[in-house]
Amino acid sequence: KSANPQWREQFDFHYFSDRKDMLDIEIWRKDNKKHEELLGTCKVDITALPTKQTNRLELPLEKHPGSLLMLVAVAPCTGVSISDLCVCPLGDPTERKQISQRYCIKNSFQDIKDIGFLQVKVLKAADLLAADFSGKSDPFCVLELGNDSLQTHTVYKNLNPEWNKVFTFPIKDIHDVLEVTVFDEDGDKPPDFLGKVAIPLLSV
Repeated sequence: KSANPQWREQFDFHYFSDRKDMLDIEIWRKDNKKHEELLGTCKVDITALPTKQTNRLELPLEKHPGSLLMLVAVAPCTGVSISDLCVCPLGDPTERKQISQRYCIKNSFQDIKDIGFLQVKVLKAADLLAADFSGKSDPFCVLELGNDSLQTHTVYKNLNPEWNKVFTFPIKDIHDVLEVTVFDEDGDKPPDFLGKVAIPLLSV
């Protein structure tokens, strides 16, 4: 019940510089569980922002009264990558040796925040639920660790998709849980849920 809400939430997004992405923001109000109303939208062109500094933005809402105040920092992201299986970053013996040295006992206190990283190979799914009338699905896979999120491409009209992608995440908290969710792409509508698995890092 506020016309001037303060959220003070922080979100990390992985932005790959070869893509010209806009950050889309929507503000909604909720009357109850069933009724929601869009209060306004705004966009941020990430490519136009100076890097390595925190940018204070006051954005007017499009076609609605009000504005949104936010801080956006564009910084080089270490340890995050998406690659094909054939160019797997840990597959290179020299790189593997460098990583072993970086995380050996004697270097433990050089960078306390650098706990390590997680590499996940997403190969394929089998016998997925058919979400479309055609008896097929258009599946893609989303990996979430903490508030980091990466996803595969969509394999269209397939219940046994093969993605063969390698995802690398920096680990910020050893108690985090890797959540892997499979969705069915549904055009402009929200994707349909096809299944999920959760893997605590401490179980790896």
